[in-house]
Amino acid sequence: MNDDTIPQTVLFPDLFNKPLVATFDQPHASSDGGAVLLKAADARYGLIEGLARCLVDDRQPGKVRHALTDLLAQRIFGLACGHPDANDADRLADDPIHKLLLGRDPIVGDPLASQPTISRFENQVGVPELYAMGCELAASVIARHRQRLHGRARRITIDLDPTDDPTHGAQQLTFFNGHYDSWCYLPLLAFLTFNNERDQYLCAAILRPGNAPATRGTLGLLRRLLPLLRIAFPKARFLVRLDGGFATPDVFEFLDAEPGLDYVVAMAENAVLTRVAASAMVDARAQSEASGQTAHVYTAARYAAGTWPHERRVVIKAEVVRLEGRAPRDNARFVITTLRQTPRFVYERVYCARGDIENRIKELHDGLQIDRTSCCRFWANQLRVLLTAAAYVLMQELRLRAARTACARTQVTGLRERLLKLGVHVVVSVRRIVLHLPTATPDLDAWRHIALALGARTG
Repeated sequence: MNDDTIPQTVLFPDLFNKPLVATFDQPHASSDGGAVLLKAADARYGLIEGLARCLVDDRQPGKVRHALTDLLAQRIFGLACGHPDANDADRLADDPIHKLLLGRDPIVGDPLASQPTISRFENQVGVPELYAMGCELAASVIARHRQRLHGRARRITIDLDPTDDPTHGAQQLTFFNGHYDSWCYLPLLAFLTFNNERDQYLCAAILRPGNAPATRGTLGLLRRLLPLLRIAFPKARFLVRLDGGFATPDVFEFLDAEPGLDYVVAMAENAVLTRVAASAMVDARAQSEASGQTAHVYTAARYAAGTWPHERRVVIKAEVVRLEGRAPRDNARFVITTLRQTPRFVYERVYCARGDIENRIKELHDGLQIDRTSCCRFWANQLRVLLTAAAYVLMQELRLRAARTACARTQVTGLRERLLKLGVHVVVSVRRIVLHLPTATPDLDAWRHIALALGARTG
């Protein structure tokens, strides 16, 4: 054992009944062997190519080693595989699978872009290009589901929700936000749900300063999404669901003016709404006192804030909360809506269903680290958010293709660990590339099912 092999070799002489030697000497191997599914998903989606068309390459042609499409693909595939930092580029430069994903020979192909190249790329994308990329992301998602549903959808639900992105450095436009009790950005995320399906599909991600009001960017985003959706699904009716931070006069006026659109928007309690809910709260207190349990009473009324031109329907959930060891607590909730169903149905079946997007947002944070916005420039961080959103779109495509398998409802981190993080030995011959994957892959059936759905053939 010489000095060159000591860092790659580990010996456990007494751990098992025979000495165990771990030797890191397998060439042309990767821990991301299943990631070829991402390449297949993007080949069907055309997402990376569409985003690349939005970019302007003003580099000197004679000095270019990595095309913008390759840089985009390297970052998006890396994010999906759990490599969120630009620093990861140096570790993956010669990874055979990541070279293969970019269309390079996995063995003798050129190395991938380095961290400095990735950082320069992230910081050179301008505002018009970022706007075009955001539009392309939404258009690609809508086009994919138009193709999947053959342009037929009865109802399309649009959910918008802000989330916090804590910052820990000198990033531009980061501010202290009292609600989240941290210095942060406040990205605005948009999701689409088709008919009565369970999944919400991410279609937009807009980075905003940490002091942005909830409505910042809302109307602009809806003005972009609705025409695209109406062209793709001409017979669909739309439902917009928003939390209380969006309940402003300009948002309501916009929603009221849109044809074929309903909305449910939470409203913060005020003195007038408290009076409107008083009778229902009396009933809720009486029911709670009689049962000793939390009680709910639902009702509806007409309500107009002082800045509104007319009344709107408000659904009221009068609730008395009882927790062991605590005094009963009034908890009235209000939702402004155009829907005509019963108050209980509107609140429980329609408005509360928007809570599922919290699971999607958690995936974006925990699974893909959309909050890894550590560039100094605000617009570079916006690019990172868009690239993470693109990676998530591809992961959602894998989950969609996993229907009727054990991975059909798996979270993004689970999909990565079960489908992408597979040890592989890559062998290249004159005629073909062979990926030697583990025989004992636990989710082999799901992996094969997805591969076949994305155009693979048995053989």
